[in-house]
Amino acid sequence: MPTLEWIGKDKVVNHHLDVPYRVLERQYSFDENGKHDADNGSENMIIHGDNLEALKSLLPQYEGRVKCIYIDPPYNTGNEGWVYNDNVNDPRIREWLNKTVGKEGEDLSRHDKWLCMMYPRLKLLQKLLAEDGAIFINADDTEAFSLKLLCDEIFGCSNFLVDAIWQHSIQPKGYLGTFSLHHNHTLIYRKTDMFALGSLERTAEDNKAYRNPDNDPRGPWRSGDVRNALYRPNLIYDIVSPAGNVIKAPEKGWRWSKETLTEKMKTGEIIFNSDETWIIRKIYLDAVEGRAPESIWFGKDVGTTREANSELKSIFNGTAPFDTPKPSRLIERILQVAAVQDGDIILDSFAGSGTTAHAVLNMNKADGGHRKFILIEMMDYADSITAERVKRVISGYTADKEEILYDAEITVKNLARGEEMLNEAKTIATSAKGKYSSVRAPKIENGHLTVTAVTKAADQVAGTGGSFSYYELGEPLMVGDILNENVGVEKIREYVYFTDTKSRLPEPHPDEPYFMGVHVNSAYYFYYEREAVTTLNRKFLHTVKTQADAYVIYADLCTLSDAELEKYHITFKKIPRDITKL
Repeated sequence: MPTLEWIGKDKVVNHHLDVPYRVLERQYSFDENGKHDADNGSENMIIHGDNLEALKSLLPQYEGRVKCIYIDPPYNTGNEGWVYNDNVNDPRIREWLNKTVGKEGEDLSRHDKWLCMMYPRLKLLQKLLAEDGAIFINADDTEAFSLKLLCDEIFGCSNFLVDAIWQHSIQPKGYLGTFSLHHNHTLIYRKTDMFALGSLERTAEDNKAYRNPDNDPRGPWRSGDVRNALYRPNLIYDIVSPAGNVIKAPEKGWRWSKETLTEKMKTGEIIFNSDETWIIRKIYLDAVEGRAPESIWFGKDVGTTREANSELKSIFNGTAPFDTPKPSRLIERILQVAAVQDGDIILDSFAGSGTTAHAVLNMNKADGGHRKFILIEMMDYADSITAERVKRVISGYTADKEEILYDAEITVKNLARGEEMLNEAKTIATSAKGKYSSVRAPKIENGHLTVTAVTKAADQVAGTGGSFSYYELGEPLMVGDILNENVGVEKIREYVYFTDTKSRLPEPHPDEPYFMGVHVNSAYYFYYEREAVTTLNRKFLHTVKTQADAYVIYADLCTLSDAELEKYHITFKKIPRDITKL
């Protein structure tokens, strides 16, 4: 399989193993009743912190459990002015590159830096993805083709599904001498062949080819292919019509055996054309379930960047605090394609303005589902923009109503009348004042000269309901090879049990405080006290109540002999030496 090489790759291919495991510290919870210090039990999460470390912190609870991952990483365009610095020059990314890659990092091009940044994150995302899950990654032409090779290496060439093209803008841009760009890429990979592609709802447009010219009692139908795709000698036979016409087989044969085709003729699924020179296969509308997703996603169907900005403005009282939001309809399309069902987990580790949570909450409201979201955002606006948007979507908000009063496309043909068009726009803007809360001055945007009127807080958008908890990254579990005693014991137990069993820690046992759980007929104990040294000895064995074929027991010391350990089928693991690093 072809692989992509870049400066610094050898330093990052296994870097995800060296990322420190940090605990997650809940800061507050939010639901329809507002913000709470107390935990409301929500399984939805918004995490503020480096997404590499945050992804690592999710492993003990979520490895192999996430049904759909959507990420919109920096496109690496070189644009320095975005809130999320888009050329990977954020100081935290630079610091990480210098620490991870070393001196070579000073000489990396922005493409090398981007690949170094993405590789370990994609490795952790692959671990979190469920066996029947899929990942959707947005990119533009700057890195899409490097990203494809990167994902082939991490997810496997055979798991590549499609490069879906999203039409992010509809209006042509009025610049000559360059292409007017209207698309982004969404690379889609599955984890394994267990993934089942979702279907879309059918529209009247999808069904317009279905008719019922012969008044078939089963209802509307359209004709389908009767030819076989591959040559099969046993499917080559003549068909004789009621009038005695002989219909020769197509070059590769008919689609069915002679017996099956005869049966389909009896049921009316196969009929002859009017002059009995060919056969017609009926595909009935009532047998069609949904519509297969296509590889081009048009803006009219899933939204555009213009729609995304308007959506964000309506939530934040007429201002868009984030420069590059995605429309919630685009994410809803992704969740449909990913066949996300009630209770499934959706992860977005480049959360931005929080569109993914918005889409999940919309879908839950529409069908009463309980899909769960996990958002990760490294920038300082994680609370003020990302979480704030989710709060407003849950609770409901008043939205300004915008109306386009003037819209003229700027083309080569009408450039000569540019001054006339501007005067028209100014006249309309002036005459509209007083009729609306405000009228914006004429503005050129996406190749159009527009005048927009705003009616303040005209509509009340009902809340979706739902909840989430907001987290910060806490301290690392290990400081070098030493267990960090500032970390709560329950978090340590959760981590230790997962590293040994790849399973979530069960609920605590009331009669056995050191017991963690049973996995594959082995009972696991974590004999740990923050203020004391623990010893695996005969006295401790008398406290063990769980019956199992074998035992794995963590403690600081062990005074049992090798013979006793063998007799009782005990594997002793020393704290912290034998705590495995994720």
